[in-house]
Amino acid sequence: MAIRYWLGVIQRDHVVLGVRHGFLQINHGQRGGLEQMRESDGIVYYSPRVSTPDGQPLKAFTAIGRIADDTVYQAVVPRPDGADWRPWRRSVDWYPDAVETPIRPMLALLDFTSFTRDWGMQLRRGLIELSRHDFELIRTEMRPPHPDDRRFPTASR
Repeated sequence: MAIRYWLGVIQRDHVVLGVRHGFLQINHGQRGGLEQMRESDGIVYYSPRVSTPDGQPLKAFTAIGRIADDTVYQAVVPRPDGADWRPWRRSVDWYPDAVETPIRPMLALLDFTSFTRDWGMQLRRGLIELSRHDFELIRTEMRPPHPDDRRFPTASR
C-alpha cells in the first residue's frame, strides 16, 4: 500500500501532550479519521491557536512524524468528575527535533493552500490528506537549524 500523508488540526497545548506520550489524537478523540491511516504514513500537526478554547492565535505547524503501527487504540483518561473519557488514538514516532514553523511564509508553496484564499475552511474537518509535496516541504521547513544556516540563510527562515 502506498504511503499517505495527513494533517491534523489541534491546539498546541494538546500537541505537546501527544508528542510527549507518543500518540496522535484528532477530532476530540473520534476514531473515524485514525482508521484511514497506516503504519509509516506521515502526519503533521497544524495548530491554529496556542491553547483551547480561546488561546492566542498561532497558525503554525507544531509536530511531524510517522504512524508507528497499524493499531487504533482506545485510551482511558480519568476525569475530575469520576467518569472516564475514552479517546481513540494512534501511536506515532514523532520527530523529536522538529521546530515549530509558521504557515504564512509557505502559503503560496503548499498544494492545499496555494489555490484558494479560503484554505483554512478545509481545516475545520480536523484532518485532511496532504500531498507528498506538501509533507516534504513542511518537513524540510521544520528541520532544526544547522549552525551553517546563520551563514547561509534561506528566504523562508
